[in-house]
Amino acid sequence: MNFSAGPGASDHRPSAPARLMENPRDLVERPSRKRRDSFGMLDGLDEDRSSCSTESSAGSGASSPEDSEDEDLGGVTQLTPSSSSSLTLIKTNGQVYTYPDGKAGMATCEMCGMVGVRDAFYSKTKRFCSVSCSRSYSSNSKKASILARLQGKPPTKKAKVLQKQPLMTKLAAYAQHQATLATVKASNAQILSVEVFDWGRYLGGGDVMGAPVSCFKHVPMGKSWGDIGEGVRVEVPNTDSGLPMKVYWIAGIIKLAGFKALLRYEGFDSDSTRDFWLNLCVPDIHPVGWCAAGGKPLVPPQTILHRFTNWKTFLIKRLTGSKTLPPDFSSKVQESMQFPFKKQMRVEVVDKTHLCRTRVALVEQVIGGRLRLVYEECDDGTDDFWCHMYSPLIHSIGWSRSIGHRFKRSDVSKKLGGQMDAPGQLFAKVKEVDQSGSWFEDGMKLEAIDPLNLSAICVATVRKVLADGYLMIGIDGSEAADGSDWFCYHSTSPSIFPAGFCEINNIELTPPRGYTNLPFRWFEYLKETKSVAAPVNLFNKNVPNHGFRPGMKLEAVDLMEPRLVCVATVTRIVHRLLRIHFDGWEDEYDQWVDCESPDLYPVGWCQVTGYQLQPPAVNTGSRDLQSAANKQRKKSQQYKGQKKSRSFQDFFTKDKLTFHFHLHAAS
Repeated sequence: MNFSAGPGASDHRPSAPARLMENPRDLVERPSRKRRDSFGMLDGLDEDRSSCSTESSAGSGASSPEDSEDEDLGGVTQLTPSSSSSLTLIKTNGQVYTYPDGKAGMATCEMCGMVGVRDAFYSKTKRFCSVSCSRSYSSNSKKASILARLQGKPPTKKAKVLQKQPLMTKLAAYAQHQATLATVKASNAQILSVEVFDWGRYLGGGDVMGAPVSCFKHVPMGKSWGDIGEGVRVEVPNTDSGLPMKVYWIAGIIKLAGFKALLRYEGFDSDSTRDFWLNLCVPDIHPVGWCAAGGKPLVPPQTILHRFTNWKTFLIKRLTGSKTLPPDFSSKVQESMQFPFKKQMRVEVVDKTHLCRTRVALVEQVIGGRLRLVYEECDDGTDDFWCHMYSPLIHSIGWSRSIGHRFKRSDVSKKLGGQMDAPGQLFAKVKEVDQSGSWFEDGMKLEAIDPLNLSAICVATVRKVLADGYLMIGIDGSEAADGSDWFCYHSTSPSIFPAGFCEINNIELTPPRGYTNLPFRWFEYLKETKSVAAPVNLFNKNVPNHGFRPGMKLEAVDLMEPRLVCVATVTRIVHRLLRIHFDGWEDEYDQWVDCESPDLYPVGWCQVTGYQLQPPAVNTGSRDLQSAANKQRKKSQQYKGQKKSRSFQDFFTKDKLTFHFHLHAAS
């Protein structure tokens, strides 16, 4: 991306008369004023502080050879995509930018470009920040008019001027005005009062790993995160400036954990004492060059101000050739936050009180792609259910009838005003299967994640074969007589496995309740029950390169209380099956989840979407508090959470031989 170059750009130089007209320093002498270079840096930021640059204007405004040379070099302005990267390479060609106009209650000086409170500006028209600027502008206009006549051009009403550095007296007024605006905005905004969990403090100095954003294709930026990683430079607020206004500085990414980045200000080198965590998808993070393009002040931290005498030269050497965020990164984040499901859309969703059937529900709320669904017959909105829009538990209206699934008819005879059936293309698609040949049959045995106890993989049975590859599954030894606790999995679901999966992968298999012939052996169980195991080739064995590693931190839905998103850790990986541990809770509350489950999110997802994050349980030795919370998490016959796609297995050759031996011996 090429921004339009200013008069100092090396790739385009106007003729000598034009340069004279465009540079007021060549037309009139004026007192020294603070100015921004093409990095957006302030020269001579404070008379009481060391200068940020050795190029502060002297008593005369005339340009020196040194000034001209630096202006030709300085500036992070030409941004071109790398041939091997989705990030942007930083180059320098000395472009000049001015302040943007149009700020409410603000004015921009037509002479020096300073932005300040309109009421504090000079003259009735509020066109200039001071008497000096007004007189200089008038003088420049006359000289520009004379030059235009000499060149045979019609005179212009306004002289083009280079941006000069703002006055500190006006900066203070601007800062005060900004503070007032912020106060008014905060009072008018509807702020959700939630307890904020500090991921930065929890992650510490970067020793703890966070699962990368690329592991989560269903989250904002999940498919377009690219190669954002260590070494990428960004412009962020400078919290170590000592100034009453908001200023920025450049920082480099030291480590990534989800959306969170451990950053270090340029100039600190190997000093990690001022490292800090920020979410890369919040509005205050910008690609290098943003300050220059928008006229924002770029100021070094005062802690290291003494380390260099010429910060512009330092930045040029440090940044040239490095990478920054794409210029449209912020707009991409906003676009990825748009979700197709809208309030009052009707869907079919699992009945949380009877797993074997579905009900009609209305979308009541959408946060980050997660839906709060209220069952249609509920008048007060309290009978609700949370799930992601890509959950296998929600379907389009008419799905149950089309595959032969049980469905609870609603007493609501017709749709109310504003309600509409969610279009079928909004729902997650399942793989088409061929049921004409060898296929699942009623009574076949397998292993499945228990949706009422997601930490357990249990002995299960195919109870009914539905259309389009769907199966009704029951957990052996704990089924209700009427089948009300059967649950529906697709045949490609990563939550069902062939018999022998747990044994091969050293996972504890939960035997049927009341089964006494322990330890459990499939060979003996199949003989006792006079049943057969479902053929191995009918199961999904695809293992994606998901990128998860044991020990990685993330944010995960507690599927037994699906409204809650909690701080969690990946503790074990079996091909595509992840063991999720909720930090601060006992292992019995762990859950088996598929690596592509839409109920897993990167660190910082809650902050980006505005969803409340549940912090780790505090272990203070008081068991009463934890036991009270445990009551809500105990297994019950009421289904409180969704059975997400989560497990499955890829059998190695020698394991297949062992497994098939069991099957043949049983038959």
